[in-house]
Amino acid sequence: MTLSYFIEQIKERRKILDVTQETLAEIAGVGLRTLKQFESGKGNPTLETLQKICDALGFEIKLEIKNIEH
Repeated sequence: MTLSYFIEQIKERRKILDVTQETLAEIAGVGLRTLKQFESGKGNPTLETLQKICDALGFEIKLEIKNIEH
């Protein structure tokens, strides 16, 4: 999954739930500016911030770490 796909899923879910950026930021406990930058593809949120946004939208994040041998 690419970051742009992930961002689009977040935006789409927010719109389906009819939640404004302001409301989502408040519910998730993140800054409005942080959320706006993330949704525009310009931000670099922490995993903690992404988790808060996903929790507020009912999404689950799964992180997979692969060992790549050279």
